[in-house]
Amino acid sequence: MVQFEELKSELVSLKPQLESLKEAINIKHLDEEIKNAQEKSSFADFWDDPKNAQKILSKASCAKAKLSKFIALEKSYNDVSDLIEICNMEEDLSLVQDIKSQIKNISVNLENQITATLLTGEYDLNNAILTFHAGAGGTEAQDWVEMLYRMYSRFAERHGYKVKLLDYLDGEEAGLKSASILIEGENAYGYLKGESGVHRLVRISPFDSSGRRHTSFASIEAIPEIDDKINIEISPDDIQMDVFRASGAGGQHVNKTSSAVRLTHIPTGIVVACQNERSQHQNRDMAMKMLKSKLLEIKEREHLEKIEDIKGVQKEITWGSQIRSYIFMPYTLVKDHRTGCEAGNVSAVMDGEIDDFINSYLKFIINA
Repeated sequence: MVQFEELKSELVSLKPQLESLKEAINIKHLDEEIKNAQEKSSFADFWDDPKNAQKILSKASCAKAKLSKFIALEKSYNDVSDLIEICNMEEDLSLVQDIKSQIKNISVNLENQITATLLTGEYDLNNAILTFHAGAGGTEAQDWVEMLYRMYSRFAERHGYKVKLLDYLDGEEAGLKSASILIEGENAYGYLKGESGVHRLVRISPFDSSGRRHTSFASIEAIPEIDDKINIEISPDDIQMDVFRASGAGGQHVNKTSSAVRLTHIPTGIVVACQNERSQHQNRDMAMKMLKSKLLEIKEREHLEKIEDIKGVQKEITWGSQIRSYIFMPYTLVKDHRTGCEAGNVSAVMDGEIDDFINSYLKFIINA
């Protein structure tokens, strides 16, 4: 039947990509890595070197996850192929829409797994810390920060990541002046590293009684969360610590004690803060981890040999260098200015559907 011939053709068109993915992930190598880790972990002296043992197990865990995802994808492809053949022979049109939906899911899953093969950076597997700052524009810009905060939280939920609020500063009338969140999950930083930069919003402001169109800006900074296995030397004399009361949700204990912590790295002027943990000690530990992550990211981005070589950071948001524009009026469009990737469904993007932009950027930097 014509319908099933079209569905079969659509599915078969994905076969070359599936085979390319199979070759790229190197299934034989993944199997060897898993078996090697299992063999080494059985040795009596395996945990004598905890750091190396953890590294071996972590790599094996990633290999298992990558392998199982591909096997599931390949099985889905074969199952749908068989289903098309059966329905075609029986001339059963009742499953046409279901088959279309399954092919779409396979295509999306395939694209995501292909994108994951581009994540080869040292910290791409790590959790990500996102920090949001409102630009000039008062309430309008602060509302924009809250919208972006929600967008990335929804993106994380869609991918099964956990979102943890680290710090925030409420806007004067609405929204947020700033916020920091930890997104926990495999490849979180790898996917989100390209989101750093200035994001521009154009819309009719709900805060303007005259109904005029406004342009607002917010900056996002994405850095990898580093673990304690990475040793970064920071002189205690270079750090200024301030404590203050948390500004919002968190219970009476948080609000009645000066448990929130702000750290300033004096040589660079970098400021980090954490207020959402239960104690001052926990907040300081998290803030210190954020500071080390930020310094490490700058050090490697600037190709510096030592943390001490970082002399200062750019504190001002450069409005002319926005990476992406979100236009609500007079038409609807989201456009990435680096890759040219566009989406007309602004509502879907603001609800966390930003995979196309992320995938386009990862391909862009590989080919640059």
